[in-house]
Amino acid sequence: MLSAQPAYALARATFKRAQRGLFGGKHIQFGNNNPFSKKKTRRNWLPNVQNKKLYSESLSKFIEVKITTSVLRTIDKKGGLDKYLLETKDKNLFSEKALELKSKIVQRNKVQANKMKVTETATKAPEAATEATT
Repeated sequence: MLSAQPAYALARATFKRAQRGLFGGKHIQFGNNNPFSKKKTRRNWLPNVQNKKLYSESLSKFIEVKITTSVLRTIDKKGGLDKYLLETKDKNLFSEKALELKSKIVQRNKVQANKMKVTETATKAPEAATEATT
């Protein structure tokens, strides 16, 4: 039976805060403090989340986003926010905000590609007409 949730939501359970940023699959981890006395106490480890403004080349603006340091390193490795979002599969983004940004970037790239096609055909038409007359 098919689920009403998107496929990326079924990949791994992420905590709610991760839906509002780029967490790259990082989530809360649980374990024990284990001091010298060996009296174990429960604790948790939160992901290293930073508020950053990242520049999107295709959108031509800065985007404020909550992001983990591991995703920041990945963005640096890929060569920018746009390349990171476009090259990462939807199911590995684990975030509604990331999918929203990715769809905006894809739409903007399509519009720019259409503009380039129109300008290329407009410049080739006069060139072809001058070649035909000579």
